[in-house]
Order: sequence, then C-alpha cells, then structure tokens
Amino acid sequence: MLKARIIPCLDCHAGRVVKGVRFLNLRDAGDPAELAARYEAEGADEIVLLDISATIEDRKNHVQTVRAIRDILSIPLTVGGGIRSLADCEALLSAGADKVSINSAAYRNPQLIDAIATRFGTQCTVVAIDAKAKTASIWHVLLNGGRIATLTLVTKWAREAASRGAGEILLTSWDQDGTRAGYDLELLKAVRSTVSIPIIASGGAANARHLSNAYEAGASGLLAASIFHDNDASIYKIKHELKDFGVPIRL
Repeated sequence: MLKARIIPCLDCHAGRVVKGVRFLNLRDAGDPAELAARYEAEGADEIVLLDISATIEDRKNHVQTVRAIRDILSIPLTVGGGIRSLADCEALLSAGADKVSINSAAYRNPQLIDAIATRFGTQCTVVAIDAKAKTASIWHVLLNGGRIATLTLVTKWAREAASRGAGEILLTSWDQDGTRAGYDLELLKAVRSTVSIPIIASGGAANARHLSNAYEAGASGLLAASIFHDNDASIYKIKHELKDFGVPIRL
C-alpha cells in the first residue's frame, strides 16, 4: 500500500476556519493561513482547504484565501468549494492549488470530472463524496454540505467517478463527522473494494489509533480537523504513534 499521508482539513466560511459536528453548529477555529503554516511546521503531508459555503451561497471559491495560504505553504494543497467549470479550476490552480476537489457539481454534471482530468490530469482531480449511512452496509450520497439527500449508492458513485478520471476520492462520513468516535471503517472498506484509486478518509478522527484503523481499512490519506485545531494532538506526535503501530509514514 501507499504510505499514509496526514492531511489537516481547513473548512472555511467567511474567510475563517470553522468546525462543527455533522456539518452543523460551526465554531471558529482560526485563520486559514496561520493554521496551514503551523501544520506544515508540525509535519503535515498535505493540506485540504474547503470553502464549505460556496456551493450553498451559489458563488465561486475565495481565491484570495488560496493565494494567502500558498504564499506561506510549500506542501501540496487541495482546494474545493464552488467549482463548477474548467475556468473555476484554472483560477484556483493559478492561485496556488495543486489539486481541485469537486463534490456536488461533479454529481450534477459528471462530465466535469472527465473534463478536469483531461485538461489538468487525473493527479489533479479529486472527487469528494459525503456519505450518510442508510443501513450498516449501505450509504447514500449527500449534496450541498449534507443538506440534500440522494438515493445514489456511495459505492456506485465512487466507481463512476474513478472511471471518469478521478485520481482520488475524498470520502467523508456524515454520521461520524466531528464526533471523534473514529472513522466509518465499513464505509472505507466498501469503497476500497470498489475503486483502486487512493482514498482520503474523513470524519471522526480523535487519535492515532483511529487513523491507523482507517489506513488498515484502505485509506492512504488520513484527514483530520478538530484534533489539530484544538491542539489535542500534534501532527508530529500522531506520526510517531502511527509508526509505532506499524503504519508506513513519512517522518
């Protein structure tokens, strides 16, 4: 398997990093550029920056936030939120993003995945999927930050996204998001059995054991937010604990 990557997530609203539980009750967590600089210094492998209100407010991503972060960041940066066209992608890549993450727009217009992958490469194309459990083994796709439910199976949509050129899946469990109860391991295993491209696990991390479990379930990207924002664990500490668990990690 690929080496594990520790990926802090910066969910942004109105220019600030926020964090909630199951996408609700958002609280301020700090300045995005300051947090990005801190996480790189602690050893983060990548940063994910998501403008979580762009789709809901029917606007484009705040490009100025991307520029501010890129000015101080040297590790890879994935940016999502408000992307509906190749022009939107080009604007974010020109501002300093290394990869773009598309979610609701990809679902509504799957051809956008093909277009981004063809124009900018599969390595640049991340499809984010928000998943809500229907039963213990069935998950449905959510859109617009969890506000709209669909009847589409997550595994089916992940398979289609990969076939259209997605180079990576950012998989968030709505049920686990912000709970610190651990990732939805069965969800990760189900999607891992469906696609061969890398998966980023998101939703529920509280400690290194949770991240280790996600890696064993098939995710090479291990995304977390509140445990880093709240200084409950440093990335440096998490990485060394993962090494002790036998997870291949960049130190």
